[in-house]
Amino acid sequence: MNKKIKLIYLILILTLNFSCVEKGSTGKETNKPELVATSKTDTLKFTSGIRAIFQDSKGNYWFGSHNEGVSFYNGKSFEYFTTNEGLSDNQIRSIQEDKDGKIWFETAKGASVYDNGTFTTYSTHFNNPRYEWNETNGDLWFYAGEDGGINRFDGINMNYLIFPLPPNKNPDNTYGVTDILTDKNGNVWIATYAALFNYDGKMVNIFDNEKLNLKDNELLHIRSVLADSKGRIWIGNNGIGVLLMEGNSIINFSEKNNLIHPTSTRRGDTSQPGTLEHVFAMEEDSEGNIWFGDRDTGAWKYDGKTLTNYPINDTLTKPMIWTIYKDNKNNLLFGMADGNIFKFNGKGVEKQF
Repeated sequence: MNKKIKLIYLILILTLNFSCVEKGSTGKETNKPELVATSKTDTLKFTSGIRAIFQDSKGNYWFGSHNEGVSFYNGKSFEYFTTNEGLSDNQIRSIQEDKDGKIWFETAKGASVYDNGTFTTYSTHFNNPRYEWNETNGDLWFYAGEDGGINRFDGINMNYLIFPLPPNKNPDNTYGVTDILTDKNGNVWIATYAALFNYDGKMVNIFDNEKLNLKDNELLHIRSVLADSKGRIWIGNNGIGVLLMEGNSIINFSEKNNLIHPTSTRRGDTSQPGTLEHVFAMEEDSEGNIWFGDRDTGAWKYDGKTLTNYPINDTLTKPMIWTIYKDNKNNLLFGMADGNIFKFNGKGVEKQF
């Protein structure tokens, strides 16, 4: 074997060995270096719906769409990032920032983190399944497509924590996670279609049909949860409106305020004007008012005594409010199902992006 052939053979062996090492080291994460934005424009050009809004510690906005990836807004222009740049999927379900300033995107196919121009993706598919939640740690929680559990990132691994599931009386209703929040006491509230779970750091508490005192004609289909500054827990449903837990009291807030139509099937049919039956988003503003985003009837504000409806009177083909977000300056932003973003101006809701 001459020197030239030996050199080619050596290069081939080294290449194969390096390839095997790479495959073995990326079982939980994949990197996409040299991030380049697909485009830069002066307008927000999503049409598939705004599912997540987030303002980072530097004041930049991140907008997550239903199937078009992420848009980054620095106050002057919008940049767009998709799977072409390293996102694990173009459906963005939530956005958060860790203590190191990295931006995390929960997608339909894993969690992607953005750091210094690079996306890294962590699989959320049943990695390190655990029944004892207190054996794990970490402040980042993800619900990227799993049914019957949730993911918790400990800084290295994405752990899959299994719910202690109660009997599901309705096989059409699953325990897929729809919303997550941490209250002022550090308790984690996890909304699923069929039940609400609460983790206090030691044990998991379950709030299902029976625990929430639902009637026979009421079906849980939770889409949002809010823990307000007064310690109240608000549960937004697709069909039976808003449930309110305050101390040991649990009421149907929508029904108490005559916001469920007498002819409602309470199963997700289109709402009549003036009703609050399909609540996909909730937020508390800087003055302590509670805001609800209804699928069919626009935005609602509750000041502790009075409920005020702010219909979004625009040429929208999809009036559904998918998310409500309070930014760093206490502005309330409403992400719409048609890709628009509205803002509350103190008197009404107007288009912002």
